Parts: sequence; structure tokens; C-alpha cells
Amino acid sequence: MLWVLLLLVAWGAAAVSCVRLCLVAARAGLLPEASSDAVRRVADGHELTLHETAFLSGGPHRVVDLALVAMHLRRRLLLAHTGWATVVDPEGRDEMERTVIRAIGPEGQSPIPPVRAAAATADPVRALADRLVAAGLAVPGGAGDGVAAAVRTVRGAALLVVATGATTLLIPGQERGLGGPVVSLLVWFGLPLALTLGCLAIARMEVHPHSGAWASPAGQRLLAAHEVPAADADHDVLAAIAVRGVRAVTDPALRAALKGRPGGAGR
Repeated sequence: MLWVLLLLVAWGAAAVSCVRLCLVAARAGLLPEASSDAVRRVADGHELTLHETAFLSGGPHRVVDLALVAMHLRRRLLLAHTGWATVVDPEGRDEMERTVIRAIGPEGQSPIPPVRAAAATADPVRALADRLVAAGLAVPGGAGDGVAAAVRTVRGAALLVVATGATTLLIPGQERGLGGPVVSLLVWFGLPLALTLGCLAIARMEVHPHSGAWASPAGQRLLAAHEVPAADADHDVLAAIAVRGVRAVTDPALRAALKGRPGGAGR
């Protein structure tokens, strides 16, 4: 009977989409159960560095902003309010500083946006990301997009269940359900609909809060355990930028350099 074929389509779409969402979320480490081992590994005695905190809070561009401000405060780099970065000390003290200097280029001066873009994809930042992912603290690159796509698939399956159920109700002369009552038909199509809606509800509570973040649930718990200091001393300023980003900068000229568009002459 035609209604049986439509029911099989509805069940198949619901089951496949829900299983896919669960697998994608588990692979990305967005489910609490998937990150419980990581929580136990890192919670005992693990102290996040400023670069690790910056990545978990805002991703690779936050790491570069942290490095730019640190070099500016240490007089190794000049960040002008016009949006240009000028090298003052060409000898980087660590690999992150050398990465920023290389991104600025041999002329020693460059607008900040291309410096940020180039340094964010450099090897030191990728290595930092790989270490955090391996520790279960960060979400693999592209995982958020995969989860969002899986959620859209489940939503599409829910709409398909509704469409197939409505189509079955409108088919004339069909033997509907066990014994033919419409209530039985609604029950058969209501089960896959309940499955998809329940999966979406769980994703909303467990996955959605983390799908747009760089930190996994384990990383977010570790971040929550670290108190954000007040922005007075240099280290506290850097710590605040690592957690809150450019909005934590209190110097108007420095904030304009990091947020504004490049303009005017560099020097």
C-alpha cells in the first residue's frame, strides 16, 4: 500500500538524519559524554597559557590579537590608531612574535587586517590548535559547520515526515493503518516526528551552545574555572584580551588600531 511506502520514507529520513547528527556531534566532541575523559585529563593541574586561553575563547584571530597587543605593550611593535603595524624590534622573542613579524613583511610595516589573516593561518597557530584538539579542549576546524548542516538535515526530515503524513491523509481510498482509523495513521507518522523533534530539542540544549565556539565542553569548563583579572597591569590586560577580545582594550587608540580600518600613511 502507498501509505506504507510513505511511512518507510518518513522513518528512514528521521532515523538517518538523527544518527548523522549524533555521530557528527560526538566526532566533534560537542557532546558532554564525548568530552568527559578530556575533562578528567586536563582538570588536574593543567594551567592554560594566554595563547591557549585566547584560542579557546576566540579562535586563531584572537591569538594574533593577543600577540599584537603583547608586542605593542613591550615596545617591539607599534600599533597606530590608523590601523597600521610597524616593527620596532625585528628580533622576535618567540615563534609567535616571529610569525607576526614575518606576516608584516620585509618592509617592517603593514595594515593590521592582512597581518592578522596571515598570522592566523601560520604553522604556530595551527600547531596550537592541533594540541588543544588532541587534548579534547578545542573543537576541530569545520566541526561547527558540520553540526549546523546535520541539524538542518534533521529539520528537513521533520518537515518530510509532516509532508508524507499529510499526503497519506489526503490519499483517497487507502487502507489506513491497522484497521483503518486515522488515529492509527497519526500514531505511525507521529513516532518519527517525535524522534526528529526530540533530537532537535536535545541538540538545542547540548550541542547548539557549543556549535559556534572554538572550545569543546571540556575547554569551556576549564575556561570557566579561570577568573578574568581586572585590566590594570600588562599581564592582566593581556589576560582580559585573551578572554574577552578587543573589547577588553581600554586604550582608545589601541582599540581603534585593532578594530578600525587602515587609513592614511603608515608612519
